[in-house]
Amino acid sequence: MSIQGLGTQYGRAGRPLRVTVNHIELKKYSEAGIFQYDVDIQPENGQFKKLPEAQFMRSVFDQCMRIHRSSRLGGVHLVYDARKIAVAPKRVCGSTETLRLEVAYTENGRASKFVVQIREAAVIDTSVLTRFIHGDSSTDIADIQPALNALDLAFGSVAHQDMVGFGRSFFTRAQSLPIAGGLELWRGFSLSVRPGIERLFLNVNTAVTVFYTPGQLLETLSSALNVRKAEDLRGKTGRDDIREMGAYLRGLVLFLRHRGIPGKRKFTVKGITSTALDRESFEWEDPANPGHAETITVAEYYRRRYNISLKYPFLPGLVGRRNAIFPIELCEVAENQHYRGSLNDRQTAEMVRFACQGPSDNRNRISDALRQLNFAGSPVISSFGLSLASDMAQVESRVLPAPTVTYGRGSRQPSLSPANGAWNMRDKCVSSPGVPLEHWAVLVLARRSELPDSRVQSFITTLVNTCNQTGYQIKSTRPPIMYGNLSGDISREMRRACDAIRLPPGKAPQLLLVVLQSTNSHVYQTVKNCAYTRLGIQTQCMQSKHMQRPNPQYYANLCLKINTKLGGTNQSLTPSHLQKLLRSKPTLFLGCDVTHPGPGEVNKPSIASVVGSTDFMGLRYSATLIQLPSRQELVGKLQEAIVRHLKLFYKHTKAKPHHILFYRDGVSETQFAQVRDRELIEIQRACSSIEADYKPQITFLAVLKRHNTRFFPMPRDADRSGNCVPGTVIDRSITMPSLFDFYLFSHAAIQGTSRPTHYFVLHNDPKFTADEIQMLTYHLCFTYAICTRSVSLVPPVYYAHRVADRARCHLVDMGVGFEEATSTSSGYYGGPGTTTSRATEDPNRATKIIKTHELLDESMYFM
Repeated sequence: MSIQGLGTQYGRAGRPLRVTVNHIELKKYSEAGIFQYDVDIQPENGQFKKLPEAQFMRSVFDQCMRIHRSSRLGGVHLVYDARKIAVAPKRVCGSTETLRLEVAYTENGRASKFVVQIREAAVIDTSVLTRFIHGDSSTDIADIQPALNALDLAFGSVAHQDMVGFGRSFFTRAQSLPIAGGLELWRGFSLSVRPGIERLFLNVNTAVTVFYTPGQLLETLSSALNVRKAEDLRGKTGRDDIREMGAYLRGLVLFLRHRGIPGKRKFTVKGITSTALDRESFEWEDPANPGHAETITVAEYYRRRYNISLKYPFLPGLVGRRNAIFPIELCEVAENQHYRGSLNDRQTAEMVRFACQGPSDNRNRISDALRQLNFAGSPVISSFGLSLASDMAQVESRVLPAPTVTYGRGSRQPSLSPANGAWNMRDKCVSSPGVPLEHWAVLVLARRSELPDSRVQSFITTLVNTCNQTGYQIKSTRPPIMYGNLSGDISREMRRACDAIRLPPGKAPQLLLVVLQSTNSHVYQTVKNCAYTRLGIQTQCMQSKHMQRPNPQYYANLCLKINTKLGGTNQSLTPSHLQKLLRSKPTLFLGCDVTHPGPGEVNKPSIASVVGSTDFMGLRYSATLIQLPSRQELVGKLQEAIVRHLKLFYKHTKAKPHHILFYRDGVSETQFAQVRDRELIEIQRACSSIEADYKPQITFLAVLKRHNTRFFPMPRDADRSGNCVPGTVIDRSITMPSLFDFYLFSHAAIQGTSRPTHYFVLHNDPKFTADEIQMLTYHLCFTYAICTRSVSLVPPVYYAHRVADRARCHLVDMGVGFEEATSTSSGYYGGPGTTTSRATEDPNRATKIIKTHELLDESMYFM
């Protein structure tokens, strides 16, 4: 079902400005059609059991084109996706013919012959692009995707000549930065063709990604395991260390070099042995003594077979194809290998510093990339009938006015209109205080010598005073302070701290302030898991360094978080203003997000988080977590979740919502119609399940944050960082034809180049105008509970993100790592004991609601 029909809508409110966008207009493109071909590349004798990596496939194809383009292909340029598809501006063979081309290709000194077979698969209609950008309601996003993909391949083929590409992103090592862990950061850019209103654009944006450091594996592994020299790896051979090595090495392509094998031999790491090479044994038949098998270790095998005495026989071995085992010290990391694992805190900080660049630097890098690519001089681009404008496009924008933010009684300044999206808590009281804090304790998971009682109590005294001054009352000023064993049972330590609280009959502990020595994610998740699922107590975690060096702003931030968790609200919009925006209809604000497992985590579930407001002002929220099968995008059990939030809204307001405003994150543009149609029905069914004739109006918005569109204001219109000021909205030129969408800067950038949020109105029962929905969305961004800044995402979605992030704490025991498993299959050495990668199946992959402790279930525990 199409998502066309709401029509493009333009707002008028705000101060008009012109901004530059990182889109270059396509001045010309062919409507004659593009020919798509199926490509099959195989060895001359035999077949690939598994498709080789993209880099290899592209190299073979490019060599084939160099040999045969002029003779067999009539000079036509084919561009290839390095898997199974190629496109060309003209036909290269008959529509039912299979073109068979032979090519010799040499890699690392080893020559091989291949057969490339090309067969026409489809003729892509490019005229559909013209109809779409001119607002033809019979065309949809899905209809133009084949044509966009073909144009992306054409532009990408130019970048592939000198860069390493993944999808629509391309990188070079020329400006790389080595970081901890045997990795390095590469700069690059992304390219994609985007439809605009009556025009097509090429979107070009800067990008940064992570690669493995090429070279000796021993050095790379030493860096990854944080040891100075290879000999120090002797202390890194425990079970957990082996698992860490395996997770880092699995899937890595290596070269093997030792006497007896000509040139470089390449293999992919399948796993790692669970024992050292001087203990890993197998049965071997010495070629010099045929018919006599003996048990021999891998280390001894290399000494006798290749006259190589291993320097580090205490290390495990690497498992390759057919369970062959190779010593780490004889391997090299191949070049241009993309790292897809997760980064630790230190690596993440280094990546943020490397990637962070202001708008002017970002704009200059994009211009440099365009000059480097020189599309105007490319015969490939010319053959596809494409030409680009000489510079980035300029588009109209508007700056919406900021709302009035109100605070509680006792504030010296009870209302203000924030300048540049930021303000502070000085001389202000929270809008409504939560339940006074009487029954709480402090658990210090750090050494007493580093944080003595006096330091902790001094911090607590100042925190109590700060909270009381801002209108949130803490009655118990000297809570029990307990010191816990960080390496012990953290759940037991938390129970011990709770038991130290003196509770009247029928009362439960309200809060546990947990002081952590570091940012160790496992400890944090364990604390939250115990609180969410067993103890049912609000927790506020903090790092010990903040207790040692506190500042007033930190105390104020803690106060905002504690007040929110205990049922209070910190700031709000003016009620009359919000009701005007909502047309005086009781409104349930809903936010929904779906998060998926990381790369390689194939057996972890996806998680959907749904949050719903429980008051008329959209300030208080409750959360529902839903476990989904891995990588499922549609939210199962959404109806059940919506019913819950409708009932909670009625419980707290004594009114039924007349309007539901649903913000949905985690959806790509090609999935809009499917997700909207399915989930809109789920919302409607939830309403009718409560009362048959209950049909509130519904507004459904998709929210996209992960996109590559960036805007650059004129210097006179920029904020101090050079970015667009908060309130900047763009709904013309580069938005989708026939759709109701807009880009919104609702925040002030702290560093780097701001990324706006892209909102799509997919369903609009109240028939909100562009001005109304844009203003409402922007002004809601000033109500995020624990921040004295307007935020980049509308709060219902921001809260849904936080809930999904906390889901890892609910599922802290569901990790899928690099598991050891003994394989009995015979490899080159015929021995048991090799480790393979075998993921642990999750026994609970069915869609289900994940329960939070009943004492926290209706609270904003996720803040």
